[in-house]
Amino acid sequence: MDTMRKRLLFRARHMGTNENDIFFGSFAEENLSSLTNEQLALFESLLEVNDPDLFMWVTGAKPVPAQYDHEIMRMLRQFTLSQARRP
Repeated sequence: MDTMRKRLLFRARHMGTNENDIFFGSFAEENLSSLTNEQLALFESLLEVNDPDLFMWVTGAKPVPAQYDHEIMRMLRQFTLSQARRP
């Protein structure tokens, strides 16, 4: 794994709230290796947003603002919902 992906994985695992650490960290573990550079940049931009907003967007409790409603957010929401359905 290259340096950028390692840095993003660390950040995703240490976001501030336990829930986001789990959502984003698990997503990063499973997906970072296959993301393009453009997708990595989108993921990194999400890591800059405050935790409460991210949690509400990823869980679908609040609509995602247009600037963050991109393919990575959709992948995160789908990933989070699929994880919630696991037995």
